[in-house]
Amino acid sequence: MRLSKILLFIGLTWLFGDPFIAILVILIILYVLERRFIGLSPSLVRPFRRRNAIAKLKNQIHLSPHDVAAKSELARLLIESKKYDKAREILLGIQTQMDHSAEYWSDRGICDLALGNVDEGEREMQQALLISPRVKYGQPYLRLAETFSKSDPIKAVAYLQEFKNVNSSSCEAYYRLGVVYTGLGNPEEAAKAYRECRELFRSLPRYMKRHERKWALLSFYRNRT
Repeated sequence: MRLSKILLFIGLTWLFGDPFIAILVILIILYVLERRFIGLSPSLVRPFRRRNAIAKLKNQIHLSPHDVAAKSELARLLIESKKYDKAREILLGIQTQMDHSAEYWSDRGICDLALGNVDEGEREMQQALLISPRVKYGQPYLRLAETFSKSDPIKAVAYLQEFKNVNSSSCEAYYRLGVVYTGLGNPEEAAKAYRECRELFRSLPRYMKRHERKWALLSFYRNRT
């Protein structure tokens, strides 16, 4: 493997006539391969696409101030950008129209949990799950588990178990369960969770492995350390 990289570097240096350009091309190739087959590194394209989408939605809302669907989508994109205060402000403005929506309450919960409004965020997540226990494939359970992983690990474990019941194909649940058990000082249960994560990953169909590979690799690393 090392020899092939050296030969690739030599070939690219000869092709471009500059070793720095050759290194840059190799890094680009490695990044593309990592994104394609592993997926641990962040996307360099998504932030630009998201920024353009946000700009278009803001213009659309300016032309049509009562477009609830556009406001909901804008709030989700702002949540992806970690602009939770702005997303929450938009969501508060459409509560009357979206009070029936599990996804709406889930988005509200995400914002409040991220902003430190834990009690309110937990209530909103529970409201989302009350409307639809499988909303966003059980993601509210995962968010709640993350929130309580340090302040109340027992509650975090309970939420993770609920998440596993809703989304039995999620390697992330087992990985995060292992992290919580590690924090509780229970290495046996942590190792079991990491092992189950890897076993689940091996049993998944190929099309699902692309999305779950990150958690299987992290579980392998955690188990080794």
